[in-house]
Amino acid sequence: MQASANKIHIIEPEDLRVILWDIDGTLLRSRRVGAFKDYTAPVLESVYGTAGQLHEMSVSGMTDLQIVAEALRDEGFTHERIRERGAELREAYMAAMERVTSAEGGEELFYLLPGARETLECVAAHPRYRSALLTGNIEPAAHLKIKLVGLSEFFSLPGAFGDMSHDRRDLPAIAQQRINRQLQIDLKPAQFIVVGDTPNDIACARHFGARAVAVATGRSQSAEELLTHKPDALLPDLADLPRVLQVFDSL
Repeated sequence: MQASANKIHIIEPEDLRVILWDIDGTLLRSRRVGAFKDYTAPVLESVYGTAGQLHEMSVSGMTDLQIVAEALRDEGFTHERIRERGAELREAYMAAMERVTSAEGGEELFYLLPGARETLECVAAHPRYRSALLTGNIEPAAHLKIKLVGLSEFFSLPGAFGDMSHDRRDLPAIAQQRINRQLQIDLKPAQFIVVGDTPNDIACARHFGARAVAVATGRSQSAEELLTHKPDALLPDLADLPRVLQVFDSL
């Protein structure tokens, strides 16, 4: 904690940049395509009586609440009805996820993408940068994934998660409020850099007024497709550390 506090005082608060990291497709991947739907469908069936259209959907870049809402929309479930059983949903989802990760082993289910750890280590050592999570995963699921791949040490700041809003565009502002409260400073939107692998990551950065760095390591969009959404920068991956830092330094 002392090392983190020292970072804040090395530079002026207006020079600080907070990097908001997406998880899936940006820092790590599941080894098994479709694993999320496999353990989520039974959860929805147990809590709401149906998984709706989950298996037919593309869920890339969506928050977990948005996924549930879209999956159950044609079954007549409103956001309010979904939230009424939110605590039950969260408990059942985490129980299912913990069963899967215990049975298959966290290291076997998820793997780090190239350069993820090295980039986070370098960012953590740099006085200009702090890291936080901005992900569609519900908060306990996000922390479980990060723990399983050994990255928890890099995320002491509060972030924003998929159980905080149906709309991913709301998440950067939520992260800003939580981080400003913890650090007791007034970081502006332009001091945040959203790093993600989908158009929704770019869109939420734009909506908030943050910088957007797209990383072409997701399964759903190519580098060319991501470029059409006009991120501030595009990286093929995080493996070229000097290039990654050059991009961050420019923002």
